[in-house]
Amino acid sequence: MAKLIYSMIASSDGYVVDADGSFDWAEPDEEVHSFINDLERPIGTYLYGRRMYEVMVAWETDPTLATQSHVMEFADLWQAADKIVFSKTLEAVPTAKTRIERAFDPEAVRQMKSIADRDISVGGPNLAAQAMGAGLVDELHLFIAPVVVGGGKQALHQGVRLTLALLDHRRFDNGMIYLRYRTCA
Repeated sequence: MAKLIYSMIASSDGYVVDADGSFDWAEPDEEVHSFINDLERPIGTYLYGRRMYEVMVAWETDPTLATQSHVMEFADLWQAADKIVFSKTLEAVPTAKTRIERAFDPEAVRQMKSIADRDISVGGPNLAAQAMGAGLVDELHLFIAPVVVGGGKQALHQGVRLTLALLDHRRFDNGMIYLRYRTCA
């Protein structure tokens, strides 16, 4: 059975984007990026909301991202995986191996987990909150950036309550911290 993993870079005060919608402060350096690449290798499918997907599209459509080997490696991993975008408004997708679903169906995701031979990643706080609320998320991989942004979009929604067990952690030279948690029943 595949794991469903929520992986996100957040500010030290818990935001994925600041009040202006920027996340330039979250860009991983080569050490962090290479570590993330290792974590992404087992992922066979990405689940996204529309906004998160629109950010991630660049990994297939922006040729300037192919300038460094660790960045190109992530692009290759992302392009090789299947992508499912949950959106009521998106009409078409510009990336390969991508399909649109109009609504998040917890039972369909539960079934997907039971038959998948590779792990599944849920991206974006809104969709992740739905998956957490349905008891589908098995692990959280949180990268905490050494910055306080003072507001914006939260990495973890209010109203979501999970008991977590710490499985791993790491401090990077740039001050970023990685925390890997398993969700507990």
